Amino acid sequence: QVQLVESGGGLVQAGGSLTLSCAASGTISRINAMGWSRQAPGKEREVVATFTKPGSTNCADSVKGRFTIARDSAENTVFLQMNNLKPEDTAVYYCYARYLKLGSPYEIISWGRGTQVTVSS
Repeated sequence: QVQLVESGGGLVQAGGSLTLSCAASGTISRINAMGWSRQAPGKEREVVATFTKPGSTNCADSVKGRFTIARDSAENTVFLQMNNLKPEDTAVYYCYARYLKLGSPYEIISWGRGTQVTVSS
C-alpha cells in the first residue's frame, strides 16, 4: 500500500509564507509525477503545481511567481514553497503522486489526506 503524508499547513497572515511537504512511501517502482492540488469551500479542486522531472514543472496561473514546487527524488518527497500568500489561497491542499507499483505496468494515482492552509487578511 502506498501512502502520501502531507505536513506544513497552518494559519498565516496575507503576504506570509508556508512550505508544504509530502512524503510517499510503499511499494513504488517509479514515480512519474508528484504535485499539489487544493480545494476551497464551495469550489472545485484545482491542480496547483506538478513536478515530473528536473526542469519540468508546472504551476497554475493563479500561483505563478508565488509558489514553487520541488522534489527530493531520493526521499520520494515533494515540497510546495508558498510565498506572498493571499486570502484566496485558503484551501485544503492535497498531495498526489502518479506512480508504478512494483511488478505492475499500470500507472496509479494516489492522494494524501490533505492539509489546511488558512490565510488571514
